[in-house]
Amino acid sequence: MTEAIPQAHIYAARRAYLASQLGNGGVAIIPTAPEHARNRDSDFAYRHDSYFYYLTGFTEPNAWLVLDATGRSTVFCQPKDLEREIWDGFRLGPDAAVSALGVTSALSVSELDKHLPKLLENQHTVWYPFATHKGLETRVADWLNAVRARVRLGAQCPSQQRDACGPLDEMRLIKDAHEQDVMRRAAQISAQAHIRAMQTSARMLRAGQDVREYHLEAELLHEFRRHGSQFPAYTSIVAAGANACVLHYRADAAPVRDGQLVLIDAGCELDGYASDITRTFPANGKFTGPQRDLYNLVLASQDAAVAATKPGARFVDPHDASVKVLAQGLLDLGLLSKAKHGSAQDVIEKRAYFPFYMHRTSHWIGMDVHDCGSYVEPAELGQTSERKDPLSGETIVTRPSRILREGMALTIEPGLYVRPADDVPEAFWNIGIRIEDDAIVAAEGCELISRGVPVSVDEIEALMRL
Repeated sequence: MTEAIPQAHIYAARRAYLASQLGNGGVAIIPTAPEHARNRDSDFAYRHDSYFYYLTGFTEPNAWLVLDATGRSTVFCQPKDLEREIWDGFRLGPDAAVSALGVTSALSVSELDKHLPKLLENQHTVWYPFATHKGLETRVADWLNAVRARVRLGAQCPSQQRDACGPLDEMRLIKDAHEQDVMRRAAQISAQAHIRAMQTSARMLRAGQDVREYHLEAELLHEFRRHGSQFPAYTSIVAAGANACVLHYRADAAPVRDGQLVLIDAGCELDGYASDITRTFPANGKFTGPQRDLYNLVLASQDAAVAATKPGARFVDPHDASVKVLAQGLLDLGLLSKAKHGSAQDVIEKRAYFPFYMHRTSHWIGMDVHDCGSYVEPAELGQTSERKDPLSGETIVTRPSRILREGMALTIEPGLYVRPADDVPEAFWNIGIRIEDDAIVAAEGCELISRGVPVSVDEIEALMRL
């Protein structure tokens, strides 16, 4: 007898809650992700669809969940096929899926087109995730047309189509205790990977060895997998020297040189949940004076953002707190001229900091590294204001930022990126610094779950001496 998947009751509770959101006569269709060919006769490593996994805990490809407002759930999955299983691995199969997944019924995915019109017949609204699966809208239309073909026999066709991402995004925005526990473990693994890469860099340089960005990436991947992580949560950024000023730089073959800073933005995925950590450190384990000054400014801005991350605050508050510190620091360090730009408030209003800090301080994190969830407070969606961007002159319509609530999870990641320029002190040229931690909004303040890898200058230098 096939055992139930771990935490099957959690997925059942999520399905029950979603069913309660569908309205009378509502039916939700949630597919998992397709497999993707990498090249001839070889696929990319398979990764499930996050919405589907959130509701089922099922990781096989070629599967669908159909859920109606009464709570009845049907999974369509790959049939048992002993010959294919020799090549591709174990399949759960429909017979075992009911007890293993805790669903009402299970059928072979080969029968999907046969049964979907029956499940939609005499229902009012069909829900499915909009713009997430290529061709899904066409398949839904085909199933609805099959229902319409039976209207002379008394069948009623759903008259509305709704985006299932709406209610699911709201559900996923608040992480339950199980999700928080997995995210903590993912962050712990990633923190150990960062430590390994830091120490490897210093040791190899002390030994006079040639160090490349890919050497440090290899240390990250080794540590991820060694502790049971299934995948990197995203393509690792390992950027030495000036490469750190490229925000989405990917680990390549560039040398890691004595005296440079290295920026690593990397995190593992564990049991479907992402981590996302960035640390910037001296390749040889010792900050220079300008590196230390700029690093401590970014760290102070992160401290301000962390202090602003608490229940009742707005999502934008950590960013505003970070920018306030960075603006003053850029003036104090001479990267911005006080004579030209005025006070820190002037720098903020004119967005004069933008050439050095061009991204936001936070994003949601969870099953996806940039997780789903609105950044606008739903109860205040209709409230708008307009402002003119001082750099582009564009008129921007804004809405009230999301109110942070206990259980939300977000990154806190300020940075500074200094490219060579005539009006910038040369001592700071080609320095890119970002410090990023994962935070869960707690009853009071927030819990930083990624601080298993240090952030202070003294702690980093001490770690890299080992």
